[in-house]
Amino acid sequence: MDNKLAETNARVDVADVLRGLAVMGIIILHSIEHFNFYSFPEEVPFEWMKFTDKAIWDGLFFTFSGKAYAVFALLFGFSFYIQDDNQRRRGKDFRLRFLWRLVLLFIIGQFNAAFFTGEILTMYAMIGIILPIFCRASNKVVIITAIILILQPVDWIKLIYALINPAYEPATNLAGKYFREAFVVQSSGTFWETVKMNLWTGQMANMAYALEHGRLTQTAGLFLFGMIVGRKGWFLYSEQNEHLWFKTLGIALLCFFPLYGLNNMLPEFVSTKAILAPLKVILVSTRNLSFMVVLVTALLITFYRVKDRTFLMRFAPYGKLSLTNYIGQSIIGSLFFYHWGFELGRYLGITYSFIFGIIFVLLQMAFCSWWLSKFKHGPFEGIWRKLTWINKN
Repeated sequence: MDNKLAETNARVDVADVLRGLAVMGIIILHSIEHFNFYSFPEEVPFEWMKFTDKAIWDGLFFTFSGKAYAVFALLFGFSFYIQDDNQRRRGKDFRLRFLWRLVLLFIIGQFNAAFFTGEILTMYAMIGIILPIFCRASNKVVIITAIILILQPVDWIKLIYALINPAYEPATNLAGKYFREAFVVQSSGTFWETVKMNLWTGQMANMAYALEHGRLTQTAGLFLFGMIVGRKGWFLYSEQNEHLWFKTLGIALLCFFPLYGLNNMLPEFVSTKAILAPLKVILVSTRNLSFMVVLVTALLITFYRVKDRTFLMRFAPYGKLSLTNYIGQSIIGSLFFYHWGFELGRYLGITYSFIFGIIFVLLQMAFCSWWLSKFKHGPFEGIWRKLTWINKN
């Protein structure tokens, strides 16, 4: 194996491990949320479960909420770079093909959205247009643009406007309105009623949530940073990169703890909703991003420092089939927790739902290992890839 191929495999391996861990976090978090259907038993079967329920809920949200999706977004941009770079080396332009790939992702997202109100593929398909637009720009232009997007420019504008205009009243929370409408159908609707609701109300709820919580601009910025990670080769091991990872880890930790504390104390000192709302979006998104960087850099350092990567590499097949696993969790989650299916939310509290999530992930991991022993690509990954390169000359 030549050095170039070995380096490519190394950076793709660590990306697959990162992606696998992120998908695992997303699915377990969705399991305790009952896949965006917040219906829980009125009583816990055992008194000690009051403690475990709260510990699991708080612990998983602290670790994965807003971070796992950020890792996913970073790796989406990184994957684009790998594909674009491979085509450029062959003298071909990948940009138009990638736009077609985004169209396909949008269609796949619509299928996924039929089952789950928390679907993100549609949003990725729309925001992903930023990658071919900036992929020929200089590193400086891409990094500056990414930083501006990640720092929540929309909410800074809202904040400044609210400070200048004390009489300003923020708009009504649309996400809450749509999620309440979705809950009614999740609680009593048939399968087809649920599908119909998910394809409109569910997606409106999800998009409104992304807009109101800064997910749209942050995702676009992370797409661009993922592309820079690929360009700079930061997923490869070198002494220089290791020094960069340690430095980045230290900076991320120094940023996270003050942001975490400031966010918790902010409501005590700011009572005006028009000021508090954008401030919280800015602080929470930056705090989550800081902790995401902690998780990514810690994994990178661990991956390249340990001699035996057997345990970590178990997540690589899971990451390679991340699209299949993500769609699978939407279908199974809807079946098991919504009214049209088994409606397990009436019986499973947070602790039991956490166990359900772990079992589900382990079964998916076993399936991924089996599938990749027979096929090169996952079911949905294979369809997406095949249609991406349709009519290729």
